[in-house]
Amino acid sequence: MVKKVVIIGAGGRDFHNFNVVFRDNPEYRVVAFVATQIPGITGRRYPPSLAGKLYPDGIPIVSIDYLEELVKFYGVDEVVLSFSDLTYEDVGHIMSRVLASGASFRILGPIETMIESSKPVIAVVAVRTGAGKSSVSREVAKTITSKGLKLGIVRHPMAYGDLESMAVQKFTSYEDLDKYGVTIEEREEYEHYIKMGLTVYAGVDYGKILSIVEKENDVILWDGGNNDWPFYKPDYVITVADAMRPGQEILSFPGEVNTRIADAVIINKVDQAKKDDIEKIISNIRRVNREAKISLAESIVEVDAPEAVKGKRVVVIEDSPTVTHGGLPYAAGYVAAKKYGAKEIIDPRPYAVGIIKEMYEKYPHMGPVLPSTGYTPSQLKDLKETLEKIPADTVILGTPTDLTRLIDIDKPVVKTTFRVNIVEGPTIGELVEEFLQRAKMKIFE
Repeated sequence: MVKKVVIIGAGGRDFHNFNVVFRDNPEYRVVAFVATQIPGITGRRYPPSLAGKLYPDGIPIVSIDYLEELVKFYGVDEVVLSFSDLTYEDVGHIMSRVLASGASFRILGPIETMIESSKPVIAVVAVRTGAGKSSVSREVAKTITSKGLKLGIVRHPMAYGDLESMAVQKFTSYEDLDKYGVTIEEREEYEHYIKMGLTVYAGVDYGKILSIVEKENDVILWDGGNNDWPFYKPDYVITVADAMRPGQEILSFPGEVNTRIADAVIINKVDQAKKDDIEKIISNIRRVNREAKISLAESIVEVDAPEAVKGKRVVVIEDSPTVTHGGLPYAAGYVAAKKYGAKEIIDPRPYAVGIIKEMYEKYPHMGPVLPSTGYTPSQLKDLKETLEKIPADTVILGTPTDLTRLIDIDKPVVKTTFRVNIVEGPTIGELVEEFLQRAKMKIFE
């Protein structure tokens, strides 16, 4: 008997799980994708060209608000959880909704969902969004390329646009970002690699993407999204923990999975944390993974124009996922404002309009910062209008993307950068060397 399935996701893991487990599988019929976490990505269809021969009309993508109605209407047998950056409380509530509706609850594991590569794969993942994973990934990339190896960066998907046209994407320039019409969130993850002269691969169909990456590169860096585990089977895993959020290494899903599978854990932002919290994180890691190497790292935040911050009234724009579903009240931009002596950090909430106002209502933990939410032109318009209403002298961009390329900002803009500095334990160079030794047979095959 064919099982009817609903997949809950957020425009990434959900599509990958479908592609590798359910597509062209006659034992299942996926009746819908249920979307959450990312505003404005419902009301679409997973297209027939990606869905396969069993779905000539594609598959609808609807809001999680309609989960129970879908289960009842279609007689759904299983609901598959396929997104990340969750607390165990979040997982429990979703599971209870599913079970109360009468369906079974399922999570697909790494054996079912990881694709094996013929090339060496090093993965950089995190215990939670906002841990500082991107600065670690950049250092890993610099170290590998310095050895004369051609490195392909594969980013966790952020499939928020036209799914058919973005099935396989390759980014080597800013023009490629414009060509694909990527969102702010995607730019935040791609731009720093493009500045380094590296190629980023992303999209929807990670089987097809892998076949291209393997042909064009010696080594693959899987740059994870949120706190998800890799889509490709890694030869080496570096997990980034957050010294500012002790406990997330064992209390978040699937962050704890990443702690358990890590070959090395880098505890980032130790310069901003209490000694007791750092010791607690180390103890937590050792409870679930006795073999992983542990390093402590500073997150060094800098701005390109300190004089435009000191003594000024500033508004801070932060990376949206970090301060929304990532759970942090602020990030690098706020740290920079404090470090460089801003006179006042203006709270954007009284001036927020549209989607920005909705984000503050949905995520009340957010501090006096502006989330860089802009998945659609209308959301970018709301961000621009909110900025124009705020009586600030300077805008501090805590987000890695250059927003001035997307919207006109009527105030001086200061850009923030952040880099990781290992202060105790194995260096990133030593971790990369261990990876290369482990994977050398693949490199020279």
